[in-house]
Amino acid sequence: MIFLTVIARLADGLPLAASIQEDEQSGRDLQHYQSQAKQLLRKLDAQSPDRCMLEAGNMNFCYFISQGVCCLCLCDASFPKKMAFGYLEDLHNEFCEQYGKRVPAVTRPYSFIEFDTYIQKTKKSYVDSRARRNLSSVSTELQDVQRIMVANIEEVLQRGEALSGNQFGVKPQPVDQLSDSS
Repeated sequence: MIFLTVIARLADGLPLAASIQEDEQSGRDLQHYQSQAKQLLRKLDAQSPDRCMLEAGNMNFCYFISQGVCCLCLCDASFPKKMAFGYLEDLHNEFCEQYGKRVPAVTRPYSFIEFDTYIQKTKKSYVDSRARRNLSSVSTELQDVQRIMVANIEEVLQRGEALSGNQFGVKPQPVDQLSDSS
């Protein structure tokens, strides 16, 4: 799950848009992570790697930098990295398309807070697609098990027919007890 997303100007770490998903189930307090995210955004610069994942306990910060804009998210450590970076790239592309030319002139934090709507929609599609993929994977595994069981049952039934169809009145013997003279 993705809990926090921040889009910031790389030059000074000024937050331009953000979205926070409170985790009511575990009662997790995201204030600590928010402050870590802000510190991280202030430390990033043009020499920072374009993509990076940083561990924060059982959570990961992932960020993507391009065109002077940094998109950062906080997600469960179990959330696939490939999906996290895909999510960040999607956000980055849409954000730069909508606001890219205005980013250098912004003076106040969260000037593009209305972008939260797009962040929420994109986050939902990435989380939902992961759930669908997991369900699909479980379903595929169950189908494989079912196929194996059906094949085993058919094999047992065929053996039973072969044994009951013995026309010569000879008792079947296990293979290891047969000798060459039989």
